[in-house]
Amino acid sequence: MTETDLLAALSGSAVGLILGVIGGGGSILAVPLLLYVVGVSNPHVAIGTSALAVSVNAFANLIAHSRAGNVKWPCAIVFALSGVAGAWIGSTLGKLVDGKQLLFLFGIVMVVVALSMLRPRKSEGDPMVQITPAIAARLVGIGLATGALAGFFGIGGGFLIVPGIMLGSGMAMLNAVGSSLFSVGVFGLTTAVSHAQDGLIDWRLAGVFIVGGLAGGLVGTRLSGVLAARKGLLTQVFAAVVLLVAFYVMAKSAGVA
Repeated sequence: MTETDLLAALSGSAVGLILGVIGGGGSILAVPLLLYVVGVSNPHVAIGTSALAVSVNAFANLIAHSRAGNVKWPCAIVFALSGVAGAWIGSTLGKLVDGKQLLFLFGIVMVVVALSMLRPRKSEGDPMVQITPAIAARLVGIGLATGALAGFFGIGGGFLIVPGIMLGSGMAMLNAVGSSLFSVGVFGLTTAVSHAQDGLIDWRLAGVFIVGGLAGGLVGTRLSGVLAARKGLLTQVFAAVVLLVAFYVMAKSAGVA
């Protein structure tokens, strides 16, 4: 194993660990880690590789939520399918943007993610929600917009998808978290396919990153129970880290750092 492979495995493990412990937001660090730790030189390759890794990890986590009955499949499928078109459009536009400009915009998105993580999540909602034509129409509109953003930046977009599904359907938080994983996986896969067509995925690094992420996720899931009482504090600390990384990414893209 080369030094690059080792750094990719460790970076993937870090993302998986964060996702397992606090339940979201960790994938936003995949692109900066690939760029500044692993050493991927092309931002578009980092985004394509990250999208593939995020997709695989999301589908892996989806299995557990589905077995637990947390996934509202009719709502999840409508949201995901509508978001595929948005993700394809977003990823196509993202490839046309200069790498440095794209990274600066990515830094702004990281700031939004960090701030959204600091907001208290509401647990209200209907755990028995059933899809209706009105709910389906709302999910389609929100799914298109969310998919476009996820595709443009090559991120999982869970921080957008969870509130989006709740807004569109009125389902409970636990169901939204479980259902969102299907969209995260589908959006990531759509973005990855779009980038793969232009040769913008490092398959070797993606594989190593994914294996590291799965291992980190297993550890993180086990730690989540032990650290449940401190989950709020851990989320706040992680949000602060994301903010610092965001400012570094923006400074780097602007030529300041």
